[in-house]
Amino acid sequence: MNQLIVENSICIDAPVAKVWNLLTNPEQTKKYMHGCEAISDWKVGSSLIWKGVFNGQELVAVTGHIVEIKPENVLSYTTFDPNNTKLEDKPENYLTVSYILHSEEDKTNLVVTQGDFAQVAEGESRYSDAINSGGWGPILQEIKKLAETE
Repeated sequence: MNQLIVENSICIDAPVAKVWNLLTNPEQTKKYMHGCEAISDWKVGSSLIWKGVFNGQELVAVTGHIVEIKPENVLSYTTFDPNNTKLEDKPENYLTVSYILHSEEDKTNLVVTQGDFAQVAEGESRYSDAINSGGWGPILQEIKKLAETE
């Protein structure tokens, strides 16, 4: 079976430390991740919860766990959105998101992958939805804007 992986990348005119802060600081994540804060202690095996406010009510938008973390280099976590699916919240339905950062002088190349959709329930449909929404492209544009202006 072929893998179904969403991959987007962007070059950001900012140092890797600044981009890393945008990826792991809850006050920063809510600026580009649909108002959601990433809550974690950032240790392998720890939970990662994306919390936000919708219609005036606080909710957990996405749940998961840290799979790998190498500060300013790699962050991988599992993710499941209980609010936008009828699928059961169980490990087999989680996807893995990975951020890979490469420093090039004072610039950062950020690559984001999400998948493997071929391994989860309703994978082809979920993959198509991700691709049709631009994958991580719109979020990466917001991260770039924040990193280059703040």
